[in-house]
Amino acid sequence: MSDGDPEYDTDFRENPEDYEIGRGEEGVFKVQPYKSELLPLWTFKTPEEAEESAEAILGKYEEYRENDDFPGMDMARKYLRMGYTRSMRYARYPGGTKYKDGEEREPEEWADPEKREAALRFEQRLERVRDDEAYRRAKEAHRKR
Repeated sequence: MSDGDPEYDTDFRENPEDYEIGRGEEGVFKVQPYKSELLPLWTFKTPEEAEESAEAILGKYEEYRENDDFPGMDMARKYLRMGYTRSMRYARYPGGTKYKDGEEREPEEWADPEKREAALRFEQRLERVRDDEAYRRAKEAHRKR
């Protein structure tokens, strides 16, 4: 399964030392086996679905934490972040379209109140991960490797 980049031919569970934290949501659609485990759980169509999605992803985060699997923990964090950022884009821009004719549109407060609710579901779980001392320690240890 190659995306044309040899880095993404890597199984990062088997080779955690090859995992780079990266910026923002980098790698969410490529880093395996986590993409296959997390992407099917990720949705923000309604606040209720976002609640189930965020809770399921947090559950995977906790599973990765129990297994000392930092790449998995970090990827779960990225999926929670992506749930928040994508939901907020739809909450603030009608149809989720931030740019029109190459120009950034003015955000609305709130173009889609349901998507804002969905975003808050992800944000709550994301804060729990960010505040998790085990995550911070694992991230620091990973950086030192």
